[in-house]
Amino acid sequence: MSQTNKPIFVDSKPDAQTLPASSIPIGPFSAVNDAGLNSLAVLESLGDVVYEWNIQDDTLSWSANVDEVLGIPRGAIGTGRGFARHLDPDNLVSRYDTVHHSPANDLGSGIPYQIEYAFLPDLHRPDHILWIEDNGRWFSNTKGKPVLAHGVMRVVNERHEREQRIAFLLKYDELTGQLNRTHLVEVLNESIASSKRYQTNGSFLLAAIDNLALINDTFGFNVADEVIATIGKRLKSVVRGGDAIGRYSGNKFGIVLNNCTEEDMEIAARRFRSAVSGQVIETGVGPVTASVSMGGVIYPRYGRTTPEIMIRAQEALDGAKAAGRATYVGYRRNVERESMRRTNIRMADEIITALNDGRVNLALQPVVHAKNGDIAFHEALMRVRRPDGTHEGAGRLIPAAEKLGFVPLVDRRVLDLAIVALENDPALQLSLNVSAETTGDPDWIASMLARIRSLRNIASRITVEITETAAIRDFDTSVRFVRALREHGCRVAIDDFGAGYTSFRNLRILDVDMVKIDGSFIQHLSGNEDDQLFVRTMIELAQNYGLSTVAEWVETTESAALLKGWGVDFLQGQLYGTPTPMEIDLPTPTQTVMIG
Repeated sequence: MSQTNKPIFVDSKPDAQTLPASSIPIGPFSAVNDAGLNSLAVLESLGDVVYEWNIQDDTLSWSANVDEVLGIPRGAIGTGRGFARHLDPDNLVSRYDTVHHSPANDLGSGIPYQIEYAFLPDLHRPDHILWIEDNGRWFSNTKGKPVLAHGVMRVVNERHEREQRIAFLLKYDELTGQLNRTHLVEVLNESIASSKRYQTNGSFLLAAIDNLALINDTFGFNVADEVIATIGKRLKSVVRGGDAIGRYSGNKFGIVLNNCTEEDMEIAARRFRSAVSGQVIETGVGPVTASVSMGGVIYPRYGRTTPEIMIRAQEALDGAKAAGRATYVGYRRNVERESMRRTNIRMADEIITALNDGRVNLALQPVVHAKNGDIAFHEALMRVRRPDGTHEGAGRLIPAAEKLGFVPLVDRRVLDLAIVALENDPALQLSLNVSAETTGDPDWIASMLARIRSLRNIASRITVEITETAAIRDFDTSVRFVRALREHGCRVAIDDFGAGYTSFRNLRILDVDMVKIDGSFIQHLSGNEDDQLFVRTMIELAQNYGLSTVAEWVETTESAALLKGWGVDFLQGQLYGTPTPMEIDLPTPTQTVMIG
């Protein structure tokens, strides 16, 4: 190697006839720079190997650390051919091919290359692989023939494994090794396009593991993961060539079947179910039994787009699960169901459009003291202003929003409106309703608590109402929800009490402040002795537990007189005032609410 301070280069291209191999430099790596820093020593300290390949006589010169880094004597790789013998035959690229088959022309400064390949230090151990990143530059003679290459190599096994893992996860599910949902959808898209192009049928099956929640609770999540992975393998083992399987969601697998009739789909579903339930699953805690229920849809007959096919496969699966474990249902068109779906789509569009247009607002209905008729507070009820200027109540929209999963968006908008109303009127006291989903929504509760911390005297003027059915749906979540609100100064009421099965003992555990008696027991109170007995008993029990009571839907003076005589605290209904719409201006939303 040259020992000059700077690498030796010639003005013209190096030529084998005029530039002996002994005088060809290894590049800047053998040089000591002006500051006295040995570049080769620095690279060696970093684990990099420097080489010079004299292509004319096929000799390879290496830096001193090659034996240690590559784990092979330098004599075994002293030539290009010797080095090539240790390359994995599955490599897509090699240094030889890169140099000799390059379309580039060397104009004097050399042609750079960067390649990555697998190197086998021990030919008797093909499983021991070093992944090499090779950065270099090759030079040609005046005839354009490569005569010299030099470069730097480093072992990049960790990086390669990381990149391979990332590439794997882009396509496959980590737990099961099957296609992930994203790639499964791509395969389904291709199958749909093919079925339309060649006028054939395909099918999409959804397989859900039965009672996986029970396995989780009984044995733990690790065992449940073992069950999921094993079922994925069993399903995969009976998938036909050309078909595809992927993990659709937590306990569900999606299977794409090409060239498949309805009869074929049913036969395939039977085969898949048998593969799963045919024998026990061995886990870390012992054998576990499992089964799958399946729903399937033929396309393009019953679906022409991926979302449509997935929805209908889910509908079929829901039907199978309703029929029992290890069952199968194929999708069939249902006029009533299709009408309901169109209605849901229209309702979803109506709700989201109203939110985005700022047409969701509040109407306030007074709640009065039973003793003197003075207004105690107002209940904030959602109203939607129609394009023609009229208003619609929540009776039609809220059930649809709950069913479609939009009710948290509505609850957040109602919270925003209520806070602004309380800020604008320091004397105002409001109660507002929240859904069952909102009681478990950390974003809603975080937003609520942030508002009442930053705004003085707001918390004491807010009562949050949750329905009895929402409270008992997830009792532990409801307890945490109520506790968080009351710790920050808000009051909490149970709405529609009596419509469900909550006991007063549970109300003590919930630690609410108020009970609102379901209006269905109040509406015809004066003429119904059963309702009278029920309501009077509830009022007495609430008093014993120290809870305030509100009677809703009070419409007649006779009903009001009975309620006052039994000691109810507050009255609400048409007799004392109907909901009055109010317009509250909110800041223009910075982000449009989107469906999906």
